[in-house]
Amino acid sequence: MTTATTPMPTFNYRDGQLFVEEVPLATLAQTYGTPLYVYSRKALVDAYRAFADAAPGRHLSVCYAIKANSNLAVLDCLAREGAGFDIVSSGELQRVLAAGGKAADIVFSGVGKTSHELREALLTGVRCFNVESEAELRRLSEIASGLGLVAPVSLRVNPDVDAGTHPYISTGLRENKFGIAHERALATYRLAAELPGLNPVGIDCHIGSQITEIAPFLAALDRLLDLFRSLREAGIALSHIDLGGGLGINYEASETPPARDAFIQAIFARLDEQLGPLAQEVELLFEFGRSIAGPAGVLLTRVEYLKPTEVRQFAIIDAAMNDLIRPTLYQAVHPVLPLRPNPEATAQNWDLVGPVCETGDWLAKNCELALSAGDVLAIGHAGAYGMVMSSNYNTRPRAAEVMVDGASIHLVRERESFEHLIAGEHLLPR
Repeated sequence: MTTATTPMPTFNYRDGQLFVEEVPLATLAQTYGTPLYVYSRKALVDAYRAFADAAPGRHLSVCYAIKANSNLAVLDCLAREGAGFDIVSSGELQRVLAAGGKAADIVFSGVGKTSHELREALLTGVRCFNVESEAELRRLSEIASGLGLVAPVSLRVNPDVDAGTHPYISTGLRENKFGIAHERALATYRLAAELPGLNPVGIDCHIGSQITEIAPFLAALDRLLDLFRSLREAGIALSHIDLGGGLGINYEASETPPARDAFIQAIFARLDEQLGPLAQEVELLFEFGRSIAGPAGVLLTRVEYLKPTEVRQFAIIDAAMNDLIRPTLYQAVHPVLPLRPNPEATAQNWDLVGPVCETGDWLAKNCELALSAGDVLAIGHAGAYGMVMSSNYNTRPRAAEVMVDGASIHLVRERESFEHLIAGEHLLPR
């Protein structure tokens, strides 16, 4: 059963109303309409700081994975805090720069970087390229040499560690498309050291997403450290270890990921244990996305109709799979919260389904809620992989986005209009 409790920071009930920071969510729904994404600036900043401040005196960089939520206001908040950024496309590079981020704080990940993207990132001066194949390594060498530049590179090593997560978001197994096989990594680093225009500076891995235990991260780190030591013996001294991201959040009460600061401290403890005094010289990089943005956002949606049947009870809402695809794509569960109690209705189990013409168009199932048509609900933990994965399926405009900062409200993305949807399309000549 989907829970109706709130494990989200800065989203709390006061006097029977659900607030985000100092603002009632009902006010936002009335002002901006629904569906509506709402973010808490405090939740974003607090989550980032919990990671960034977890190991004073150690070399630590937190690069926010902007694929989780790439709204310019979100990136702006984190850039002001000194965050780095993990990108996977030229578009994301441009977003970071437009939001005030620094190229020198960007790591460029992704399995299919084009020549245009590599050239653009080189000229912009990104911090590091996380290279995923020998073919990419050779292409980057050729482009960098042609520009008279040297590309700092980190090889993404596939450690063949099972993250124990959904198969669509598991990325560290032998059969996944990502990274360079662990047994091929040493030879590939030797190639990187020989090719012109390249400078191997780090080692990288990313084993998956929504991981709620620390053991898979430690297993992956152990495999990276084996390579790190072997590379030093081969004369390739790396300056950083990038353990990727993937730390999960508690969408459900049964999901209990480690606290952010405890996670960072455990990783450094393993680093100290394995490397001894050398650990003080090594910088750790992380690429957190969901664990920063996820709990900082909700999706507001209005109940249009109640449709009880002999088999299921459907609450038809105005948000749909095009607004939040995680439930139907990953069978993901999000907490569902009413904005205020409904004393006129009796609590029953409802499936929250949208208006899109697909049986898979559902946002939550078996929710115990007291509902009437017109009620507004908050779909929790929607700050990550919500708006960024939305679409215009069924010619539905994408939702507006609002950022709340204390008592201040900022519209950070306007709701799309029909004109937005057809911009760039053309009729055939008459």
